[in-house]
Amino acid sequence: MKNILVIGALGQLGSEIALRLRQLYGDTHVVLADIRNDVNRPLVEGGPFYTVDCRDGASLSALVKKYRIDTIYHLAAILSATAEKNPQQAWDINMNGLMTALEVARENHCSLFTPSSIGAFGPTTPKKFTPQDTIQRPTSIYGVTKVAGELLCDYYHHKYDVDTRGVRYPGIISNMTPPGGGTTDYAVEIYYAALQSKHYECFLQGDTYLDMMYMPDAVNAAIQIMEADPFRLRHRNAFNVAAMSFCPEEQAAYIRTHIPEFTISYRVDPVKQAIADSWPDSLEDYAARVEWGWKPTYDLSSMTADMLKTIGERMDKGGPKP
Repeated sequence: MKNILVIGALGQLGSEIALRLRQLYGDTHVVLADIRNDVNRPLVEGGPFYTVDCRDGASLSALVKKYRIDTIYHLAAILSATAEKNPQQAWDINMNGLMTALEVARENHCSLFTPSSIGAFGPTTPKKFTPQDTIQRPTSIYGVTKVAGELLCDYYHHKYDVDTRGVRYPGIISNMTPPGGGTTDYAVEIYYAALQSKHYECFLQGDTYLDMMYMPDAVNAAIQIMEADPFRLRHRNAFNVAAMSFCPEEQAAYIRTHIPEFTISYRVDPVKQAIADSWPDSLEDYAARVEWGWKPTYDLSSMTADMLKTIGERMDKGGPKP
């Protein structure tokens, strides 16, 4: 049985990976750590949880030793739009947090998962069916940290034989946790707005295409790559993974198949639009499919139906809103 530590366990991605891992391996085998402890009480109280800064190597190493951890999911990071407001803080948390996790993994012989992103690409990257191996010259500090993180994980694997693994996520859409300061937040907010007011004011232009993925597929990707045969992994730390590509106008059209009166308007945020324009429209994920059997489950139609159903049921019960 694996013993797992999830760093950044209360974030958008972390909270759902942590929940799934506890379902798979048991509550006592999945230790959670986050700098916060005031959200998602069921997760905090459902098993071992510790309030730890991701840069605190001594505390993280103590947890690894105490619980005999063999696998680390490092998910603590500041996301794209928020990072642009404070680049120095983004570098500190995203890079020094990752370096800390890598050192803990090296010293304690743990495998380590950390996600990269389409943010690792830039305006000179091919925008359609972006190849696995291609130009990476991002223009956001978030993207810079993701490229540096990919290289750092590669370095720790080749230099110290740390079993590092990761994927490049597209925008992630969740029905459980609210948006967390990313450029693709609109794709989550739009569903809540459709149910609450039947109108959404979008911060990106209507024809802005971006790669997206529904959270259940994002969770599966993280767990599947960590369970994959290491001898099949040629790329290891930055597999493109894809599921669907769409623009706000297309998403609104699919919502109207369920809520015909839904409307959308636009007030473009120039910072977020510039970041989105620098990212690919769609990713080519052949390497992930061949090397560890990646295959998404949801497309825009099935995701939209599930998002509206799940969020609607939660709202009817007085559940959380973004």
